[in-house]
Amino acid sequence: MKAKAALEFVERSAWGRLLTSGQLQQVRADVSERWVPRGAFVCHTGKPVLYWKGMVEGLVKMSVASPSGRTSTLTGLAAGAWFGEGPVLRSATWDFDGVAMRDTRLALVPRATFHWLLEVSPGFNRFVIDQLNERLAQFLSVIEAERLEVAETRVARCLAWLFNPVLYPGVGARLELTQQEIGYLCGVSRQRVNRALQILQDADVLAVEYGAVRVLNLAALQRFRV
Repeated sequence: MKAKAALEFVERSAWGRLLTSGQLQQVRADVSERWVPRGAFVCHTGKPVLYWKGMVEGLVKMSVASPSGRTSTLTGLAAGAWFGEGPVLRSATWDFDGVAMRDTRLALVPRATFHWLLEVSPGFNRFVIDQLNERLAQFLSVIEAERLEVAETRVARCLAWLFNPVLYPGVGARLELTQQEIGYLCGVSRQRVNRALQILQDADVLAVEYGAVRVLNLAALQRFRV
């Protein structure tokens, strides 16, 4: 389905602004849009990788599951993010699940178009390299926080990455998130989220608002450990 929102999202994305007029015209012809209701999959383990995906609006939880059914949350995806470059490059199927935590609108760039852009656009190549580098740092941070087994540290790391300017350009200093949503994204209980937010607020790292958090010191949030 073609839609104005997805086309505008591509054009204002950091990589879209690096394309020539001819390259952008081709992407505009190929991109489509998908509306995903809350609770539905935006990608599913084992399903074919057909698109590179952009978050026009909404909130998504990325996770993996073991054969026994145990799940582990990897990260959250907020509006402004592009995701799936790893699976698009290396695999025919998705190796993680993405579930919409709110009604979500996606911009879909076909896999073939993604690979074509890698061939013709040096700027797009640089963007993808930067994305992969940030994702690697993100997942190393997540692994470290999980092994520390301190819920408050996991909450701080999770929130810090949601404010990453490379992965979530234009997010600003305020993000609408409920404590329940933060708990789902971080894989911790709502009670521990509440405690973590209080600790972070007392440290003047962030401010807790009704249904939102505002970062006061991103560098301190990124370094935070209990």
